[in-house]
Order: sequence, then C-alpha cells, then structure tokens
Amino acid sequence: MSVHRLAVRNFLDGPRLTPADLAMVFLMRDDDDTRPRPMPTLTVAEMLEAIKVLASLGVRSVKLFAGSRVRDARASQGVSPTSLMARSISAAKKAASDILVMTETCVCSHNDSGECWLADQRGDMDLKETIEVLAAQAVMQADVGADIVGPAAMIPGAVRAVRGALDEAGHKAVGIMPHLIFESSLYEGYRASMKAAPRSGARAFQIDPAQPEHAIHVARTMVDEGADMILTEPALHTVDTLVHLKDKIPVPLVPFSVSGEYLRLTDRREDGLRDVTGLIEAYTVLKRAGATRIITYGALEIARELKPS
Repeated sequence: MSVHRLAVRNFLDGPRLTPADLAMVFLMRDDDDTRPRPMPTLTVAEMLEAIKVLASLGVRSVKLFAGSRVRDARASQGVSPTSLMARSISAAKKAASDILVMTETCVCSHNDSGECWLADQRGDMDLKETIEVLAAQAVMQADVGADIVGPAAMIPGAVRAVRGALDEAGHKAVGIMPHLIFESSLYEGYRASMKAAPRSGARAFQIDPAQPEHAIHVARTMVDEGADMILTEPALHTVDTLVHLKDKIPVPLVPFSVSGEYLRLTDRREDGLRDVTGLIEAYTVLKRAGATRIITYGALEIARELKPS
C-alpha cells in the first residue's frame, strides 16, 4: 500500500506527542543565588510565572529538584518544612491547583558529601539511617502538597519504607515513583548546577548500562516494595529497557530526559531560544516505545512548538 500521498499518510497517522505527555523539570534556587550554572534554574517567584504559562499550553505536571544552602552530614535540611523544596511544592500548588507536582526524594543535594547515602562513624554507608531520612523527607514533601514523591537513591528497601511512612502519616493517596537510573555522563549538567556531585565520584546503586537484566530485576523489586510507577533515566539510554518493562511490570513507565540530553539535542537559535526539534523527534520515539509520560527540561519550549498557531 502506498503512503506517499499526503492525504493517505494523514489518514493513517498515529498518535502524536502532545503537551500533556510532558512534565517540566524545575531546578530551584534561592532568590539571592545568582551564580552561573550549566542548566537553567528558577526562584520560587519565577517558577510561579512559568507554571501559569505551562498550564496555558497544556502541560499538566512538573518535577521539582531543590537542594539546601546549608548542608551537613545528616542532610537535616532535606526534611525541613521551611526548606526550598517545601516552599517550591507549596507555591507550585498555589500557582495552579490542578498541576501535578512530582519531587526528587534524595539526600545528595542536602548533605555535605554529595552522596545519595549518609555515612556512619567510620565513613561507610549507613543505609538504615539513610532510609529513615528518605522516608521522613517524603512525608514532609507530601505534607506540603506533593502528589508523587521520587526516591532517587535506588537503595534497597527505600520504596517500602517510604510507602509505610506515607501511609502512617495519612498520605495513602500520594504516589511513589522511584528512579531507575543507569550510570551515565549525561547527569553532569544537573550535578554541577545543583552541587550534587558525589565526593566518591560514583553512585553506588546505579545500573551498569551493559547489564539491562539488572535493571529489570531492580524495577520488579521496586514494584514489589510499593512503587506506583517507575522513572527511567537517561531516557534515550533506556529505550530497550522501557520496551521490556512494558511486558514485565504492571505500572506506568516515565522516562526522564536528563540534562545532558537536553543540552546535546538542542541548538541555540538566532533569537536566543533553543531549537527543540531533536527533542520532539526523540520523545516521539519514547512515546512509541511505551512511555506513559516524559519528564524533560524542554517541556515548555516543546509545548510552544506543538501548540497550534
């Protein structure tokens, strides 16, 4: 059958990428923090305006990342109800009550080592305390309005602890979307922007890209512990895993297109904005592969391109 005729191609056209398929990433900063960073960051006031624009374009969800200015060995500011993360969540819900707010739940941007775990007195991983802090962090985020919390350290048992803590605190309706993360150099823009580079130089529990079967095992374990959905990253490095997971776990799959993908797949235009054509093409592939939603730094720019004139 010939599909060269435009009318025939349009007749057979499949589902296209839409603004509702996208969730916008916001890297938050304090008002007086003006240092240059590789990735765009926003103050709470700037985020409020951006959310209003997103809503007008049909983007219905955001993912927030916010660290602490003052950091210590116990990541204590990460559970504070007056932290930048807490203020950002609350403000996002006030900006648009129907916007879905997702968070990162991790200690890497709150402790003084940049690690995803807390250390014991000997400097080794203290997984028990780390899990307790992650659970407390998730409850704080839910208390101020988060719809979905995102355990990102990939520590065994963390999802179960977060689910238990949320349920006990009366947040049974709050979802959990843990991060399924492959080792990659594509996170460097984020790490530099948020001062979240690990002192050890590595993330202990991230998955070797050459071992996709391990990713399947970890994802199944997360679901068994209570995950409501799974985030996979970097998005384009996990397409094959996404396809396999669609047949193996009964929860939605949400690729996260990370900082390196955003920087490498976009070009500056003469007007100073970024050409997101490459991202639109890549995310169409992700949707075709089974992505329920796609989290991206380019959601606002893409939504503008997709909106009918």
